Amino acid sequence: MYLMNLQLIDQQSFKNEYFTSLLLPKAEYTDCTFTHCTFENSDISNINFIECNFIDCNFSNVNVVHTSFNDVSFTDCKLLGVLFQYCNPFLLSFKFVNCILNFSSFYQLKINHTQFLNCKLQQVDFTEAEAKHVLFKDCDLNGSTFERTNMQHADFTSAIHLNINPSTNQLKNATFSTENISGLLKCFKIKIK
Repeated sequence: MYLMNLQLIDQQSFKNEYFTSLLLPKAEYTDCTFTHCTFENSDISNINFIECNFIDCNFSNVNVVHTSFNDVSFTDCKLLGVLFQYCNPFLLSFKFVNCILNFSSFYQLKINHTQFLNCKLQQVDFTEAEAKHVLFKDCDLNGSTFERTNMQHADFTSAIHLNINPSTNQLKNATFSTENISGLLKCFKIKIK
């Protein structure tokens, strides 16, 4: 159930909070900062986060159904197994810096212009996502799935361990380096020496 007329919580700071047994109240959080907070296995569904910053927080296996992330930044956060495809796609925009997003999913989600900076994105599902102009700077994409994904103008220049089939993905104007170009050829079983 999607909640309307949420309480507004503006410019608040939350530090060292555990939102595992005592859940974060359903509200619209604007310009709030969460530092060293634990949301692991928590339910943050139907909550709106607008221009919020999460620093050194644990979001592993959190429920984000109908959750809004509008201009939200995650720094040094652990986001294992988060199914972002269920969050609210309206005005969705976020940035990830030094985060671990292993086993998470962006399936069929529009994440255009998202920045992943120095992140671990192992076994992440990008199937059928629209990821135009996405920056994967210094990211580890080991085992991540790209299938029917639109990655036009995406920047993979410094990404490692990528495995992307150019035949089943849209890569027009995407950028790669000579060091990681072999990740585009693995599907063809070509040996590069």
